[in-house]
Amino acid sequence: MTDAVARESGRQIQTLDALTPEQAEDVLGLLAEAAATDGVQAVSEQGRLQLRGGHREGVRHFLVTADREGGDAGGGEGDGGTRELVGYGQLEDTDPIEAPTVELVVHPGRRGRGHGRALGHALLGASGKRLRAWAHGGKSAARHLAQVLGLTLFRELRQLRRPLAPLGIAEPVLPPGVAVRTFVPGQDDAAWLAVNAAAFAHHPEQGALTQRDLDDRIAEPWFDPKGFFLAERDGELVGFHWTKVHAEEQLGEVYVVGIRPDAQGGGLGKALTAIGLRHLAAQALPTAMLYVDADNTAAVTVYERLGFVTHEVDLMYRTET
Repeated sequence: MTDAVARESGRQIQTLDALTPEQAEDVLGLLAEAAATDGVQAVSEQGRLQLRGGHREGVRHFLVTADREGGDAGGGEGDGGTRELVGYGQLEDTDPIEAPTVELVVHPGRRGRGHGRALGHALLGASGKRLRAWAHGGKSAARHLAQVLGLTLFRELRQLRRPLAPLGIAEPVLPPGVAVRTFVPGQDDAAWLAVNAAAFAHHPEQGALTQRDLDDRIAEPWFDPKGFFLAERDGELVGFHWTKVHAEEQLGEVYVVGIRPDAQGGGLGKALTAIGLRHLAAQALPTAMLYVDADNTAAVTVYERLGFVTHEVDLMYRTET
């Protein structure tokens, strides 16, 4: 734990290298309340996974507490119930080239009181005024905060959706010599991590996944190896399509499609996407979703031809470089 505590008008911002299980649950509760109001998660899946499991290299957590209002439950640890968690920020500084990434949220009932601005300035200070910040859903309040903090828009991540019934997708055609099977945990980990790193060498989040990141996802309730498709040629992994089911929302996700660079351009990505969509449709899910960078025009074109349309956008801002 670091020793950074900032106070302003009853507000405290504490910086931690790791959260206790109780603190992690408090943050997850805050995120759930914010998502119920905003219709979108303020912290990405990777960020939520990093709340648990103790210290993670390069990750810091910012807890914003303030004096309690009314008689609500949930006071901070050791505070006699007089304070409550009103905001959270996460700073991840693991990319050797890019600026640190931050995500932040303020409790819906405590907004408009400067907590977001104070948290944003704390994150700026901790990053040496060099950061990239996500505004999931592109909400107007997040755009305004980015402007206040002097950040500039530089990346747009689109969430696309399409109905799964009727599917209307032709039978997938695999390139010659390619066979598809499903992922076996423990057996395929190293090969998948290698292909994922190669396929997404240009991608700051996906390409940097480690064994711990993979283990985190395998441990999640949604993980199903029957929806994790591997394409092999001559016994070597050349591509994959990992699907995900959001049971509560009844959404199927094209979680990630990756093709080894030397196997790209032969239609394997399109075939694997179709295989995954057929798998999701077979589970009677009404809708499929995926994320794609707006400037990846080739991928956007492929997905639009498969019937996907833009549902919402996530925006990333950064300090001027």
